[in-house]
Parts: sequence; C-alpha cells; structure tokens
Amino acid sequence: MELFKAIILGVIQGLTEFLPVSSSGHLVLAGHYLKFNNPDISFEVILHLGSLFAVLLYFRKDILSLIKSLILFNNKEPIHTRNRNTVFYIIVATTVTGILGFYFEDPLTKAFSSLYIPSFMLLITGFILFISDKVEPRGIKTHQLGIKKSILIGLAQAFAILPGISRSGTTITVGIFTGLDREEAARFSFILSIPVILGANILKLSSLLSLDKSVWLSYFLGTFAAFISGYLVISFLISFIIKQKLKYFAFYCWLIAIISLILYLKQ
Repeated sequence: MELFKAIILGVIQGLTEFLPVSSSGHLVLAGHYLKFNNPDISFEVILHLGSLFAVLLYFRKDILSLIKSLILFNNKEPIHTRNRNTVFYIIVATTVTGILGFYFEDPLTKAFSSLYIPSFMLLITGFILFISDKVEPRGIKTHQLGIKKSILIGLAQAFAILPGISRSGTTITVGIFTGLDREEAARFSFILSIPVILGANILKLSSLLSLDKSVWLSYFLGTFAAFISGYLVISFLISFIIKQKLKYFAFYCWLIAIISLILYLKQ
C-alpha cells in the first residue's frame, strides 16, 4: 500500500472511530471510491491501535484510577468500590462483545468486501444517532449500571462490528437509554473500546506478524495518523454529546449512505 494512501486511511480511521459515523464503514467506502485497494480486515484492525493509543493518552487519569482500585482490592473506600464496579461492568460488556464477535467472525469478514452493506448500515447509524438526542438521561453513573444494562451495551458494541455501524454512536446511545448521563455514556464508551481493540489485535496477531516487511512503514504511518486525528477529536465529540448535537452526525451518515448507494447502483 502506498504511504499516502495509508496516511489518508489512518486519518479517516482516527476521525471516524470516535466521531459516531463508523470508521469501518468509511474505510471500506473510501478504499473503493478513492480508488485505493480495499483495506483488508488486518489493516483495519491495526489502524485501531492508533485509536487505542489516543484513548489511553486522553483518559490516562481515569484508567490509572481504575487500575489503582483493582490493585487496592481490599480497600473499601467509596471511590475504589465505585471504580471496581465500573471495571466489572466493562468486563461484562466486553465479554458479550467478544463472544458474539468471535462467533460471527467469518460472515463479518465477508461484510468488509461488500459496498452496499456499509451504506445500508450507515442509514441505521443515522437513525440511532438521531433518536439519541431525543432521550432524556437519568443521571446514572457507570458504577451504578448493573449487569443487565452492561449486557445491553455489550450487545450494542457487538452489533457495531458490522461496517457502517458506529461503535461509539451505538454504545453511547444505548448507554443514554440505560440512564447514563451523556458525558458518562461517552467516557464509558471510549474506555470500553480498549479491551475490544486489544482483543481484535491479539486475534489477528499471527496474520499481522506474517505481514511482508514492505508494508510495515505504511501500516505504521497509518496507525500514527489514526492516533493523532483520534486524540484531537475526542474532546470535541464529548462536547457535542453533552450539548445534544448528535443529530448533525445523523444527517451526515444519511448523506454519505445515499451518495454511496447511488454510486454503487450506477456501477
């Protein structure tokens, strides 16, 4: 893959991983309509590492606080109890996502070679984002989620493995539906991405290690571009979520979906 193309796809990944518009859907569509080689799932997975580094850096204080509470397992102070509850609900949601993702890996891989699937899924993403602004959150914090609500968010994240379905948009919306306030839903969604991205890279480790050395530089540059663009967009998105402006992303998803479908039908 050419270096310029890898960087462009990395920027697209970084922006769209956190903006609720589906990074995987944009990578598939951009790879085709910009005349790039359609990015395979290994390249798509490794680009997510850039997004992972962005989350780790931006939420480093939250993450270190959660880790500290796990280390101080016998400490009964309220903050540590709340943090351990949050970690437990992250594990529950991640387990649900992991089981479904592993079971449906083959059909999902085929979906990445399709053009019309991401377009249709973007229509659904737009609907999800549009209704999220209509929901009045009840102010629940992540440590108060409960197992059932964590499972629902895990199911939403599993659904978002499909190209065209936004992981952040879907998990944030379901989080708001379960009662989380908007900022809490966003933070939970971002931190929830960490084990999923790590798991996806571990599953693809053998194929990543067997990559030809000639593509290492392009993969690295793509990942670095995803990291920079992803980090810059996180605080912007949290502000948008709090102000109930996700509907604007819904309009964008619908526009891209319609344009993509028209171009697909004209082929």
